[in-house]
Amino acid sequence: MNPDHVGCVVTQRLHYGRHEAMSWCERNRVGYVFGLGGNTVLLGRVTDLAEDAAMGRLAGEADKVRRFGEFRYAARTWKVERRVIARIEAAAQGTDSRFIVTNLAGTPKALYETIYCARGQMENRIKAHKLHLASDRTSCSKATANQFRLLIHTAAYWLLHTLRGLAPKASFWREAQFDTLRLGLIKVAARVTEMKTRIKVSLPTSFPYQESLAMLAARTVKLPP
Repeated sequence: MNPDHVGCVVTQRLHYGRHEAMSWCERNRVGYVFGLGGNTVLLGRVTDLAEDAAMGRLAGEADKVRRFGEFRYAARTWKVERRVIARIEAAAQGTDSRFIVTNLAGTPKALYETIYCARGQMENRIKAHKLHLASDRTSCSKATANQFRLLIHTAAYWLLHTLRGLAPKASFWREAQFDTLRLGLIKVAARVTEMKTRIKVSLPTSFPYQESLAMLAARTVKLPP
């Protein structure tokens, strides 16, 4: 199944990679990428791959060397064989093997890193929304009030996401968490002076991120409306 022609792709951790879920996806033409727990059979299928990754690291290829492979496999509870992708990583701590099962077409590396690992990024974004912006504070008695509050939190998320994207790629702020951005660049003491034609904001001379804030402010005003 080509991922470019699939309307819905389901990704789940290995705890939810049940054969019932796979069978349902296959019957309904839904793409899936599920984590698959390792066992002696799976590990035995990737011994050559693990050895190759370890040898690549010893040869100085990189600090962490990854290898990808694929094969057909059927667990005891499966009625059919399915495509299993293996990711082997050799590092200083040893060799780590991970497996996923999928009905999608594509290279093993692309399916693992681009589709399956993207699930973790989605979880990180939800975490940032809840933890760093306190969007889970929906204690109002009316659903509409809670919905409006979520809308405001989402607007704040978008503003911080945009601000972070304006930072240079090599900058500390480009990878900073939202609470770091908020405390470092937004929640800052300042003196506000209202003038006839403008409003002047004076930051304290001891503010440690003056250059960063000035640079981001200059880039912000150039954004399209």
